[in-house]
Amino acid sequence: MMYELELLPEAERLDSRTASASQTPKDFSLTYSPAKSRAHVLSDSFGRVHKYLRISLVEHCNLRCSYCMPEGGLDWTPTDQLLTVDEIIRLARLFVAQGVTKIRLTGGEPLLRPGIEKIVEALSPLPSLKTLAITTNGLLLKRKLPKLQAAGLNLINLSLDTLQPDRFEAITRRDGLGLVLEAIDEMLMSGYDPVKINCVVMRDVNEDELVDFVGLTRDKSIEVRFIEFMPFDDNRWSGEKLVPYEEMLRVIRQVYPLEPIARGPESTAKLYGVPGFRGRVG
Repeated sequence: MMYELELLPEAERLDSRTASASQTPKDFSLTYSPAKSRAHVLSDSFGRVHKYLRISLVEHCNLRCSYCMPEGGLDWTPTDQLLTVDEIIRLARLFVAQGVTKIRLTGGEPLLRPGIEKIVEALSPLPSLKTLAITTNGLLLKRKLPKLQAAGLNLINLSLDTLQPDRFEAITRRDGLGLVLEAIDEMLMSGYDPVKINCVVMRDVNEDELVDFVGLTRDKSIEVRFIEFMPFDDNRWSGEKLVPYEEMLRVIRQVYPLEPIARGPESTAKLYGVPGFRGRVG
């Protein structure tokens, strides 16, 4: 399993996994030490080796997904308090020098960050960095993809919860499904293989589209990752919209046979393929 670190836009906030510094156990500490191979290894007090770094480039987003953000937005951190492009590059290089092999750029919506092409161009040549990825909603991706690909971006995860225009606008409070679908086609034509889609599944919202998303993988090299909705309401757990993963699989299997796909030891995802389909789901 590959454990991950998260670097948020504010310089003083450093997360392990997805828990903030204030939520981190008191006996948790992060250190690096020379391994037997003489390469630096970043590990914590529980003995876990960290090779995966997530860097949140911005807080704001150009969508207002109902499960993520109020329609009017939030009170964003002032720009002058965010990490600069040069600071992000310097910190990322330091982490790579200490054993990080995968970096994911996130947000908010990371494509809104001025200078993102410069960040990708600076990080992609690092010899020990195997994967430079981004998670995006795709609205700006078609326009920015040529420069990002030329700069060395080699993995893209696109967040998409519906294939229906009216439902897309209801979920995101914005009109833009056409732009996202165009971005998917552009990625496929540009050689990204597979194109990865993250779909948050919510009861009475989009769980009736599970089979439609699997259908995307028939003729295209697309990997759809179904994500369980985390239903918190004012810090209280509410399971009304939760669709358990096993239920998703049962619904899909009523239409398509799913065969498990073997994955590497560091993978945390279960993947399935439909016989004869180019893509896969998980």
